[in-house]
Amino acid sequence: MAKQTMEPGSFRDPAGYIFWKNGKIYRFVAHSYKEHYNYLFSSGLYNYLVDEGFLIEHKEIPVKNFSTQKNAYKIISPQKIGIITYPYEWCFSQLKDAALLTLEIQKHALKHGMVLKDASAFNVQFNEGRAVFIDTLSFEKYTEGSPWVAYGQFCRHFLAPLFLAAYTDARLSRLLAFYPDGIPLDLASRLLPKRTYFRFGALAHIHAHACSKGGVKTTRKFYVRREGLFALIDSLSSLVKSLHWKADGTLWANYTEENNYSTVAMEHKKEVVEELLSRVKNAIVWDIGANVGIFSRIVAKQNNHVLALDADLAAVEKNYLSLKNKPEAKYITPLFVDITNPACALGWANEERKNLWSRSTPAAILALALLHHLAIGNNLPFDKIAQFFQKHAKILAIEFIPKNDSQVQRMLLHRKDIFAEYTKENFEKSFSKYFRIEKNIPIKDSQRSLYLMFATN
Repeated sequence: MAKQTMEPGSFRDPAGYIFWKNGKIYRFVAHSYKEHYNYLFSSGLYNYLVDEGFLIEHKEIPVKNFSTQKNAYKIISPQKIGIITYPYEWCFSQLKDAALLTLEIQKHALKHGMVLKDASAFNVQFNEGRAVFIDTLSFEKYTEGSPWVAYGQFCRHFLAPLFLAAYTDARLSRLLAFYPDGIPLDLASRLLPKRTYFRFGALAHIHAHACSKGGVKTTRKFYVRREGLFALIDSLSSLVKSLHWKADGTLWANYTEENNYSTVAMEHKKEVVEELLSRVKNAIVWDIGANVGIFSRIVAKQNNHVLALDADLAAVEKNYLSLKNKPEAKYITPLFVDITNPACALGWANEERKNLWSRSTPAAILALALLHHLAIGNNLPFDKIAQFFQKHAKILAIEFIPKNDSQVQRMLLHRKDIFAEYTKENFEKSFSKYFRIEKNIPIKDSQRSLYLMFATN
């Protein structure tokens, strides 16, 4: 009999938890959630949200099929998300879209006599280019006069990082990795500039809220009319929509416009990338150092799901915005990931939030204009880099850029050149220990070369 394994990060909600069997994902629904679960369907809310693409669909599975789940009220099989991502890996607009989705769902829940009992950013995923809510058990029947209990959590998970990005520094969104229930509002209040005290939204939902214990639960009870809740949701939606961050000014955000490629070289590079990865189809591909995703789009043509990873938040933002409402968005997920220092496994027992390697197994890795950043920018030996790539994928398409290239010289401008080992010969020698070099194609009108390699074990 196949073993049923509980998802390590799914234990906090008494209404139910996630488990796996035969590689399929299921959710246990407790008898304590029976009234809310039934009302989710009888009210018409579930069908409405699924039809609109706001909530993932699920199917009910007979409880008798699961030997260890006999005490369940229901067993459901939710639609499986391609790759799980986390809010601290999203760009500004991804978090903004997730916030607006949460508020839209809360509004329609109220119209159907229900509310969201939590407003965690971790309840949202990006599936086929769209933000979608994944926690079917987050809905409860609405009691007239009750406040929105998830309001404080919404402020911590969404408003705090969005305001910090818009008014301080967008990289502060990574604080969500260290605060699993959202950025504390007193901390956000201290980090925001004084001028935000003159913006009503920041004053009311961040600064004043921080003074009232940041939305934590108290013994005080407030009667809030339903109309007041609708007004709060509309106000929060307008506030989120008004927040903007200009994706510019970082070192690599304008790389596409400012690189040293001629038109001939760029077009040839596109052709070579398409040729090298032509055999990779319907698979997961990591495009590490994807920048604004030009080459991610080429790889995605083969129905590959591409994780477009970049350590430059502005580049990720531009990539995400350029993909919105485009057909290729279905296949490309831009993420803010520094491959030299990615977020580790986090949460209770380091199991609630998995590291990237545990969530995604690529068939191939695309590493263009990346090697010199790793070897020179981060002092990583070729052997270390090759070992890393071999560990995670069988197929590698990688670009070698010689030291006399202007982009490498730009990196060496303000530091001593201690990289005598950075040569094409040493690169090939080191990578040959871990890969079989299938192809080495010089890029026209440049000194760069593209390699196709296959892991040897």
